[in-house]
Amino acid sequence: MDRIYVDHAATSPMHPKVIDKMMEVMNSEFGNPSSIHSFGRGARHIIDEARAVIAKSIGAEANEVIFTSGGTEADNHAIFGVAHSYKQNGKHIITTQIEHHAVLHTCQQLEKDGFEVTYLPVDQEGRVSVEDVKKALREDTILVTIMYGNNEVGTIQPIEEIGKMLAGHSAKFHTDAVQAFGLENINVRNCGIDLMSVSAHKINGPKGIGFLYVNKDVKLSSRLFGGEQERKRRAGTENVPSIAGLLEAVRIAQQEMENKAKQYNEFKSVFTKILSENEVEFFQNGSLDYSLPHVLNLSFPGTNVEAMLVNLDIAGIAASSGSACTAGSIDPSHVLVAMYGKADDRIQNSIRFSFGLFNTLEQIERVAEETSKIVKRLTK
Repeated sequence: MDRIYVDHAATSPMHPKVIDKMMEVMNSEFGNPSSIHSFGRGARHIIDEARAVIAKSIGAEANEVIFTSGGTEADNHAIFGVAHSYKQNGKHIITTQIEHHAVLHTCQQLEKDGFEVTYLPVDQEGRVSVEDVKKALREDTILVTIMYGNNEVGTIQPIEEIGKMLAGHSAKFHTDAVQAFGLENINVRNCGIDLMSVSAHKINGPKGIGFLYVNKDVKLSSRLFGGEQERKRRAGTENVPSIAGLLEAVRIAQQEMENKAKQYNEFKSVFTKILSENEVEFFQNGSLDYSLPHVLNLSFPGTNVEAMLVNLDIAGIAASSGSACTAGSIDPSHVLVAMYGKADDRIQNSIRFSFGLFNTLEQIERVAEETSKIVKRLTK
């Protein structure tokens, strides 16, 4: 039985070209990028090239890109860094109830340190209101952190509108773009974004590497202390092979973005069409108009998320839920709770299918057919 992976929002397989590039660099460039000799200069050249290409892909300048160990560190660095750099101006932060835990848990830690955080609600499509952001804004607000696209339901937030609204305020604007980067055309200048987090392993790059965009006018306190790497903003010898892999992944993503979006939207259409043809009852969670192309979150009334995932796995299909399944218990998805409330059945019966590299139309058709069989079996 061929296994089918439709959990790309969790992590994605590395692109063969990324693997080749990393192997090439591991074989040829072992120097410390901080060394002034030829070995160091060779490694430094790779980092400089990666920084320039990545900056160009988001409309930024090369010196505004900081390499990190991934999205979590980038989120932590952005939020803690701004909070401690600007606390003399105020201690109020605005975020939403559906952020990734790398943002939510960081904000909760800051609350313990004396900061005040406003967690904005979202509508039933998972979208925050620009007006709610405006109403929450205060004179002592120093940071607004709102994700670009949600990792569970795929809803894209009104980032550009929020950025324009914040233009006359001193608060810094951070967005977690881990799910959106590589699939959405993001220009940080046009969107008024001051800080943006990205992770390589969501775009077919290696795990353990990512970057944080920081506008050159933003002060950012360090989270790591040691050497003077990354312009004294992030200590530690740079992971050159992984940075080379990230660079290759970004290049490929930029080249294939339009075609991938078209393909994944077709997957969504075919998937839901087959479910309908098989007379399976389902509801789509998230926005139909503002959605990441690769994420499809579906509710199947009368089913249970654990039973669905186990049956899908037995059928050779790797999907996931908005819930964290640990030790036989399910913690309700904070995203779905924010959208529908704790009592809604969708909390217990929603499955996330997310598409990516190596998926084919034939695979998606098989996933939809198998899903139909499983739902019918479980709802008899």
